[in-house]
Amino acid sequence: MVSKTPAGRSIVITSVPSAIEGICQRILPELKAHNYSEEDVFAVHLALQEAFLNALTHGNRMDAKKAIKIDYSVAPDKIEVSMTDEGDGFDPQSVPDPRCSENLFKTEGRGLLLIRSYMDVVKFNGRGNGVHMIRYKERRNRR
Repeated sequence: MVSKTPAGRSIVITSVPSAIEGICQRILPELKAHNYSEEDVFAVHLALQEAFLNALTHGNRMDAKKAIKIDYSVAPDKIEVSMTDEGDGFDPQSVPDPRCSENLFKTEGRGLLLIRSYMDVVKFNGRGNGVHMIRYKERRNRR
């Protein structure tokens, strides 16, 4: 289900792995229509996939009865995406840094690292079951 909001669009989808394809097919063409670079499109695509997988597996625990809500807006200068699941949430500060030697062979934290690397702003809601991400078209401080 897609609905328009004053700030963009809102999509509510069931927690099934295949749902990410429909989300990407909806959002990524809008970036291309606003002349975002290939790098921007790649970055947003990766962040969408990682955030969705986190919401699906960690948040909703693969429960197809639970939904994931995605609010997004694409403007000429930035894309904003908020994704919220129905899970209990988590503390993003407690996720181990996968770059530390003791965590290199653990799977936790890799998705968050990628999201933070490719998006300019990454904020979590107080409950920890929602993430708000922004990527600017003209990134001043490329990493």
